[in-house]
Amino acid sequence: MVLLAAGVVLLVIGINATNSFGSDVSRFFTGSPTDKAVWLLIAGAVALGIGSLGLFRGSKSA
Repeated sequence: MVLLAAGVVLLVIGINATNSFGSDVSRFFTGSPTDKAVWLLIAGAVALGIGSLGLFRGSKSA
């Protein structure tokens, strides 16, 4: 559950970072957003994937 929530938070922060002024300047010169924004999106997607996998997998207690 914690990874799921952290993944959502990181994705939201990453999306906001891609819409920032610094990211717009970087996109103008390089064609891509800042590295920070990209890493936040990647980390958010990975955390969301692992969190959802753990949530759907459930516990194996007998």
